[in-house]
Amino acid sequence: MKKLFLFLGIVLLFSSCKKNEPKPSLSSEAAIREKINELYKQYGKSNEAVYNQPIPDSLFSQDLKKVLDEAINASKADIEKVKKSDHPDEKPLIFEGALFSSLYEGFTSYTIKSVKVQDNTAEALVTFEYNMAEPKVTWMDTVHLTNTEKGWSVDNVTFDKIGNSKDLKSRLTEFVQNTK
Repeated sequence: MKKLFLFLGIVLLFSSCKKNEPKPSLSSEAAIREKINELYKQYGKSNEAVYNQPIPDSLFSQDLKKVLDEAINASKADIEKVKKSDHPDEKPLIFEGALFSSLYEGFTSYTIKSVKVQDNTAEALVTFEYNMAEPKVTWMDTVHLTNTEKGWSVDNVTFDKIGNSKDLKSRLTEFVQNTK
C-alpha cells in the first residue's frame, strides 16, 4: 500500500507540474525600458542632438544607425551646398519636427505602456502626450528593438496614424531621397 501511495504521489507531482512558456526576464525588460528612456531623453526634445554628436552604436541597431548616418550626412551636405550656392539664404533640407515621434511638435511626456519580448526582438508600446495645445494630443508609437552581443538596440519606430510617416526607417529613407 505504501508503494501505491508513493507511486500516486510521484504521478501527482509530475502531472501538476506544467510546462510554462519562458517569460522575458526582468533584466531584459528593465534593459529595454532603459534603452527607450535613453532614446527619448537624448533625442526626444530636439533634433540638434542628431547633428551635434555621433550616433551611438550602443543605442541603435547597425541597420538603423546606417540609415540615420546616411540621412544626417545628406542633410549636412545639403546645408553646405546651400551655403556655397548663389542663394545661401535658401532653406536647406534639415530634420524638422520630432524625428523619433509621430507628432511633428514632439511630446511633453511619455510612458512605456508594455514590453513584449520574443527571442532576440522586442516591441515596446509607448504612449505620448502633447499638452501645449488644446485639446491635448495623445498617441502611441511602437519601438522595435533587437538584442545583439552589445545588448538591446533600437531598430525602428512604428508611428501612430496621426503622423505622416509609417515608421522611422521609411521617414529617413524618404528624407535621403529628397536630398538627391
